[in-house]
Amino acid sequence: MHALKIGERGSIMDINLVLASASPRRLMLLAQIGIDPEFVYATNIDETPKSREHPANLAKRLAKTKALAAQENWLRDQKNNPKKYLILAADTVVAVGRVIFPKAEGEEEAYECLRFLSGRAHKVYSAVCLLNERGKIKSKLVESSVRFKRLTKIMMEAYMASGEWEGKAGGYAIQGKAEAFVTNITGSYSNVVGLPLAETMDLLMAYQYPLLNHWSKNCCG
Repeated sequence: MHALKIGERGSIMDINLVLASASPRRLMLLAQIGIDPEFVYATNIDETPKSREHPANLAKRLAKTKALAAQENWLRDQKNNPKKYLILAADTVVAVGRVIFPKAEGEEEAYECLRFLSGRAHKVYSAVCLLNERGKIKSKLVESSVRFKRLTKIMMEAYMASGEWEGKAGGYAIQGKAEAFVTNITGSYSNVVGLPLAETMDLLMAYQYPLLNHWSKNCCG
């Protein structure tokens, strides 16, 4: 697991924000609220659900595991760095009842996910976890409900050809062409993308991370 340093600029109040994910969509969502993490760690953990594990509990467990894994590597790489830090981790799980959908790795798997989701509602659970240098952990769980229209074979095959399904929980990315499949969302849209922004903001501000200072800085140049 290696860290990617995002920029050389100093952090306000010398707090290093470390994102425990290399997901482009999470970086994009953070950028929406004016955040550019100082470091990004691509965590590599076992995401296999435990026997009879509820999807919400899986999301919470994996987010915490990612945060701890990133912290371990951060401390190894920054052992002479006295600055404060916050590790931000998240995990998103797509499910129908207790049936957990995989992060699709192949077309056949993604196609089966879409076929199952066609014409029905499913849940998207995201857990957001924040860990500081004192070992204090705060987390929030967010649940959204998404309903798909009934998908034809032609629709699903066209979506497979787009390649947007690759590595996505449930075999789709709502921020792309699959949004045309959605007839209704109850709850947070950014949660379905992969990082619920309202809850992420709440956690960062609970740790006194100067999020709003970033807004002012970006606004005023």
